[in-house]
Amino acid sequence: MSTVLEQKQAVVQEIAEKLANSESIIFVDYRGLNVAQATELRSKLREADVDFKVYKNTMTRRATEETNYTDVDEHLVGPTAIATSRTDAVAAAKVLHNFSKENEALEIKTGIIQGEVTAVEDIKQLAELPSYDGLMSMLLSVLQAPLRNFALASKAVADQKEENEDAS
Repeated sequence: MSTVLEQKQAVVQEIAEKLANSESIIFVDYRGLNVAQATELRSKLREADVDFKVYKNTMTRRATEETNYTDVDEHLVGPTAIATSRTDAVAAAKVLHNFSKENEALEIKTGIIQGEVTAVEDIKQLAELPSYDGLMSMLLSVLQAPLRNFALASKAVADQKEENEDAS
């Protein structure tokens, strides 16, 4: 077997492994980004622990066949980069969506979120959600509200009783 064929098979295996083991995979068209913009995007993705790499569409199609994600094949046209996150299903979507707002040249094509092929609109909605820490903060605030209100009401009753006793 030739070394070129072995290298191609290794790339297909690498892509298939990423597709199979990532919480989120976002396919983007990066055409039109200049070097500074691409560097900034890669930096932001790296900070969010998101891998970003450009693969040939034919290699990616072979990997989607192995992982049963052939629904994304129709979007593998033109230059395509793949952003993958192994741990956070929202991280790649957030970074790419926010970056695409500032740089219209970046276009989100499709994605796979927790094993489900996802449309661009759904990826954008997912990106608009608060972070995990933000959601936990909101939940704690909602859970604390009844206790806080009870404490304020108890204090108001105690203060009123104290005023009545002082008046007597």
